Amino acid sequence: MRTVGRITLAALVGATVPANAFAQAQDRVGALAPAFGDVDRIFTDYARDGHVPGMAWGVIVDGRLVHTGTFGVQDTVTRAPVTPDSVFRIASMTKSFTAVAILSLRDAGKLSLDDAAETYVPELQGLTYPTSDSPRLTIRHLLSHATGFPEDNPWGDQQLALSDDQMSALMRQGIPFSNPPGLAYEYSNYGFAILGRIVSKVSGMPYRDYVRRRLLDPLGLPATTLDAPAVPASRLVHGYRWEDERWKEEAPLPDGAFGSMGGMLTSLQDLSRYVAWMMDAWPARDGLDTGPLRRASRREMQQVWRTSQALARKTPAGALQLLAGGYGYGLRVSQTCSIGHVVAHSGGLPGFGSQMRWLPEYGVGLVAMGSLTYTSWGARFDAALDALAKTGALVPRQPAPSPALIAMRADVTRLIQQWDEALADRIAANNLYLDSARDRRRRELEALREKHGSCRADGPFVAENALRGAWVMPCERGALRVDITLAPIVPPKVQHLAVRSLDTVTVPTPGPVSCIE
Repeated sequence: MRTVGRITLAALVGATVPANAFAQAQDRVGALAPAFGDVDRIFTDYARDGHVPGMAWGVIVDGRLVHTGTFGVQDTVTRAPVTPDSVFRIASMTKSFTAVAILSLRDAGKLSLDDAAETYVPELQGLTYPTSDSPRLTIRHLLSHATGFPEDNPWGDQQLALSDDQMSALMRQGIPFSNPPGLAYEYSNYGFAILGRIVSKVSGMPYRDYVRRRLLDPLGLPATTLDAPAVPASRLVHGYRWEDERWKEEAPLPDGAFGSMGGMLTSLQDLSRYVAWMMDAWPARDGLDTGPLRRASRREMQQVWRTSQALARKTPAGALQLLAGGYGYGLRVSQTCSIGHVVAHSGGLPGFGSQMRWLPEYGVGLVAMGSLTYTSWGARFDAALDALAKTGALVPRQPAPSPALIAMRADVTRLIQQWDEALADRIAANNLYLDSARDRRRRELEALREKHGSCRADGPFVAENALRGAWVMPCERGALRVDITLAPIVPPKVQHLAVRSLDTVTVPTPGPVSCIE
């Protein structure tokens, strides 16, 4: 194998992308721990003010449940206290389990996300589409809430008990459309119930059995179930609504044909393990990839596949924040100015409300469950993350430069320090001197050396990704900032080069600013 200095040519071509990593090795849990008391206060204050009979919450860091909190009772008769092993309904958070089931069948070659849903659910063959040019409903439409079915949260909750025969009869009657499929985001419980039917048809076993055998058992989630009667009474949380200045118990909704959209029950311990498994899909990396669903497919779930309306809101600290995003597969995905990529889902049924939220590049997640009808967690999660951020330890992984980018940084630095024609030829992709002539670039660098004097190579370096980065060169007078992007060729060469003056040495932040708070 040919080498360039001490780096092999194979490494220089960038065949392997290094995994993003945290900038400094540290006790991340210990650094975040000072905020745990604030997190507890935020949730307990909400429980008292909001009349929530019982709740449980947890903080997940780097794949571990590192902090738990509980409040109140499992039921108002026995007054048994909520524990991390108490079992709550999680309603629509079930949808991500259903998405895992579909993608596992896809990965096994048993279906395609672009298959027509009617291939597996014949009752859909008689659908009357809203326009003659409407596409046929696909599995991907169902997974991303792009069916065109009307939003059905109030109605969907009360369909959990339907039998398979009743659901078949309902589908044969037809389904009205609010939009043609694939045109817009609209939340559909009905769509995820149909996905459960597809799982059963393709796998040859009931949805609940497939999920148990292929997901829950391999992940070690013994408390997670669609069968509420199977939960020990000593651990089952009862659901309530607050009405007429007292708690009134909600009748438990049984699991049926609509269970794949919202029938799951779980404990704090189990839910945290599931969320940690979802978070473990990040960063993309080499190495062993085992489990019920491969990492790439889990990351696929956590990407936007159907956009929804952008929103602006105030953070707990009072800053205006822009949120944009949409729906992945069984998960909500958003982008914020302060955090970046956020993955979440909530769940609400009569008697219950829950949420899970995690920051893929930060390795930090939150989960919470409550026993009040549609327990509302959004503002509390915002405040809890704000408390974690105030520790200064809520920081993302940093992109790692490829060997090719590291080597090119050294070459470009030498060229800036002293122009060399052979070196200038070697680093350049074929567009570099067409975009700005070689002589012009040489004169610009000479002018910068004249202005700043001798410049060193030991300034801070930040990679935006494996093939793009920026660094600072401290000089006798001020400093230079250098940005490069490598071209999509083997070996990678410089397609973009920008060098500009700085008054002082500052850590670069390469890349475009996505939004302004």
